[in-house]
Amino acid sequence: MKIQTNQLLEDLKNRTLRNIEKAKEYQELSEEQLNWKENTEKWSVLECLEHLNLYGDFYLPEIKNKMAASTVSADATFKSGWLGNYFAMSMLPKEKLNVMKTFKDKNPVGSDLDKSIIERFLSQQYTMLELLDKASSINLNKVKTGISISNWIKLKLGDTFRVVIYHNDRHIVQADKVLALQLVEV
Repeated sequence: MKIQTNQLLEDLKNRTLRNIEKAKEYQELSEEQLNWKENTEKWSVLECLEHLNLYGDFYLPEIKNKMAASTVSADATFKSGWLGNYFAMSMLPKEKLNVMKTFKDKNPVGSDLDKSIIERFLSQQYTMLELLDKASSINLNKVKTGISISNWIKLKLGDTFRVVIYHNDRHIVQADKVLALQLVEV
């Protein structure tokens, strides 16, 4: 995938802003609604958000630190790496979400969760917007970040942004499906 850097960053900002709006809508719901789930194997809305928070705890500092250490000026075009593009595209929500196994340390199932999870998610999304703003002066092709599943794999910063934000999109869609199913069940 090849795209103008400013177009990529604009798309990622818009996705993040949509996720912020969704999270604000979730704040209007009761904790009972936010913790409801179809069965013990499925996630609630709050579990979806906590899963994203757990990934944000890794990726936001990783992105921030790599950006701060960058001395390479921005490039007008971003060209995705093959592995980064594969990871990013696998995160995008689809009509029928393909089930992915999550790592135990990122699986919030059975956690005791309250609305503070939404505040934490919102805080992380505002941090992401700040990082995306700063990214316009960073070379998204040359700066590399680690990933949560392996110390040996590095992705281009542009791909890392895509993976994290598409992953957020994916689980917001999942959370919305939980709410829709809850309305049918009631």
